[in-house]
Amino acid sequence: MTQIFDRGHHHRAKLGFVLLATEQTIEENMFRMCPDGVGLHFTRAAIPDSITVENLQGQAGDLARAASTLLPDGSLNVITYACTSGSLVIGEDRVFDELKKGAPQAKPTSLITSVIRALKQVGARRIAVATPYLEEINRQEAVYLENAGFEVTNIAGLSLEKDSDMIRVRPDYLAEFAVQSDRRDADALFISCGALRSIDIIGKLEQRLAKPVICSNQAMMWDMLRLAGIDDRIPGYGRLLADH
Repeated sequence: MTQIFDRGHHHRAKLGFVLLATEQTIEENMFRMCPDGVGLHFTRAAIPDSITVENLQGQAGDLARAASTLLPDGSLNVITYACTSGSLVIGEDRVFDELKKGAPQAKPTSLITSVIRALKQVGARRIAVATPYLEEINRQEAVYLENAGFEVTNIAGLSLEKDSDMIRVRPDYLAEFAVQSDRRDADALFISCGALRSIDIIGKLEQRLAKPVICSNQAMMWDMLRLAGIDDRIPGYGRLLADH
């Protein structure tokens, strides 16, 4: 008798993403960087189009519900809360607890977790940070990264509140802003926020600055693939995915 089933289209790994309701960049970026045989699955948690500390804190209570909507057969390998600012405002421990409630069989991570792992992977200790955020979020991010063991040599933001504005920042403008935010004594530059189109400019920035450049979406894909046991090297999006 002919075998009915094969391993399925996404036989290598299945990755789950809890996005902000306002998010418009991450899905396209993840599909662009994703290797063959890896499945990407997305859900959204409620938030207004206003990225403030208060609104991000309020999202914590919806993460478990959102996570529970992804692959209830239990086949999800890794799940992340795909928001850099949200994961540092809420805190990794709380994020992991909420994701585990909704997807108990998947390995949990968060976007700030992925960034921290990526920066450590490239050997960075002193970092410069470019963000689109309000100053209240930048202050918390600097403290969070310092507490994770980094020296933040500079953090600069665009003072944008709306996610719908962050997604429209021109890549060429972002590149110049990132260069201005960098510091000569920084081991690496970090461009924070999954809404920014950072993966479009990361390769040229690394050549221009002669140092590793980590951005949120590149770090997220790298971390989730490695957690899922996928070691593919992916060129075109910086040293992290190409060499690590």
